[in-house]
Amino acid sequence: MHNRMMITGAGSGLGREIALRWARDGWQLALSDVNEGGLAETLKMVREAGGDGFTMRCDVRDYSQLIAFAQACEEKLGGIDIVVNNAGVASGGFFDELSLEDWEWQIAINLMGVVKGCKAFLPLVQKSKGKIINIASMAALMQAPGMSNYNVAKAGVVALSESLLVELRQAEVGVHVVCPSFFQTNLLDSFRGPTPNVKAQIGKLLESSPITAADIADYIHQQVAKGEFMILPHEEGRMAWKVKQQNPQAIYDEMAMLAEKKRAKSRAL
Repeated sequence: MHNRMMITGAGSGLGREIALRWARDGWQLALSDVNEGGLAETLKMVREAGGDGFTMRCDVRDYSQLIAFAQACEEKLGGIDIVVNNAGVASGGFFDELSLEDWEWQIAINLMGVVKGCKAFLPLVQKSKGKIINIASMAALMQAPGMSNYNVAKAGVVALSESLLVELRQAEVGVHVVCPSFFQTNLLDSFRGPTPNVKAQIGKLLESSPITAADIADYIHQQVAKGEFMILPHEEGRMAWKVKQQNPQAIYDEMAMLAEKKRAKSRAL
């Protein structure tokens, strides 16, 4: 292992914390984001934590930018051992309120951004017999109401990861998918939704979450080392997924009740 990692969405939140967790092991980090200020800050923190690397502005919607990023990784680091497709945006709104633009935006970043990241970096990760870590969400497994476009995009990331897991085994490339629940993050800065109160509700959920992005990065580090494919960092997420595997109807009923509550709340405001 040469200890070289690429991360998209590394300018803040979970992307930054993953960078710092591996930096503490002395890794070289290739950091990308659309937010250049955040990127510079991450690189500074990475160096303080004992790692090093470089930054490059990259919009995951643009495949040519990802290809350029992969080329920069080859030139500056001689390759890549772990690819982390983390860039993502939040979204919400009931299906009847979501525009097709809301759908296209969500799929373009949260699903196709991961597809393009995997595709651009596959030659490098095959060469190093490395690993791909795709960041999905518990929304991919639980499909909470009022965020169907986000649920679908993230479920796509899980299906992509499962496909790559089996296709790349022979090439000795490891594949992992991470499904965090809500955690304290600035994901809400990029939030787009038809109703401002949905944003407030998600904000409340985030505040009540005791687990930080740094805790999640730690857990990912641990589980990747163990070779775990599906990484569920939250205890309640692991429990909910177990219930759903055994009794999906129980989860659907709970989500339907939640949908009623959410709708009543948005009418009240």
